[in-house]
Amino acid sequence: MCEEPGCDLPGEFRAPAGERTRNDGPPHYRWFCLDHVRAFNARYNFFAGMDAEAIEAAQRPYAGWERETRAFSHVGADLPPRWSDFGDPLDAIGARFRKRMDEARAEQATRADGRPLGREDRQSLKVLGLGIDADRRALRARYAELVRQYHPDRNGGDRSHEKALQDVIAAYTQLKSAPAFA
Repeated sequence: MCEEPGCDLPGEFRAPAGERTRNDGPPHYRWFCLDHVRAFNARYNFFAGMDAEAIEAAQRPYAGWERETRAFSHVGADLPPRWSDFGDPLDAIGARFRKRMDEARAEQATRADGRPLGREDRQSLKVLGLGIDADRRALRARYAELVRQYHPDRNGGDRSHEKALQDVIAAYTQLKSAPAFA
């Protein structure tokens, strides 16, 4: 119900209570109907009870920005996050991040011969099922093997592997002109 004395309408709108709350406690609110919250807002003064210095400090355009947020604070930066002791019995979270780390390591791995591999080259090698150190001969042999496996003429006219065949052909076409296989 509306907290205005004598009003029996539902109190749907909250307004701050007269007294200021401490920082560690929940804020106190009063509940009013629409007409009474409008009247409250018309007479409400945020700066009531403040001296000139406190008003000036609250009105500064950068008030609150001089404090470091926890995310950027250097205090406790070497401590693990609070959830580091979280139990993950199904390894749902750890597996996800391990997969990302493995992909990042694979991305940074270099060939034994020092020839550069781009991102597209690595993806094409993955399509063909080859490692990063494959040579031109292994590339050609794997391509021939996969074409025989997926081609409709070798599968009695079955076209269900057509997408895989297209991917293999595109990967081989991309890799045979790559600098690592020149």
